[in-house]
Amino acid sequence: VQLQASGGGLVQAGGSLRLSCVVSGDTLNMYNMAWFRRAPGKEREFVAVKRFNGQSYYGDSVKGRFTISRDNAKNTLYLQMNEVKPEDTSVYYCAAGTKTTISAYVSSSDRYEFWGQGTQVTVSS
Repeated sequence: VQLQASGGGLVQAGGSLRLSCVVSGDTLNMYNMAWFRRAPGKEREFVAVKRFNGQSYYGDSVKGRFTISRDNAKNTLYLQMNEVKPEDTSVYYCAAGTKTTISAYVSSSDRYEFWGQGTQVTVSS
C-alpha cells in the first residue's frame, strides 16, 4: 500500500485548507485511515481517523474544526481544516492501519502499518 499526501501550504489563521491522501495498491475502505501531525520539537499527534466502517474520531485539539472524509471511488482520504490556528502548523501525515484495531486504540500511531511522506501546513498569525 502506498500513500501520497498533498494539499499543504501557507494559510492565515482563521482560514481553511484541505489535505488529500491518495491510496494505491489496495482499497482504502479496507483500512482504518488516519491523519497524524508532528510539529518541530514535539511528539507525533493524532489528528483524526476514518475507520473502515465509516466511524470518525478526532483529537481534542481539532474537534469541531477539522473533518475527515473519504471518497471510495477516488480511493482518496481528505482532511478539511477550518478555523486554523498557528498551533496547527505541522507536517501532516496520512496513515493506513489494519481494520481489526478497535476504536479505543485508533489514536495510537503504532497501529498503522503504512505511512505517506507528509505535507507541510504553516498557519500564519
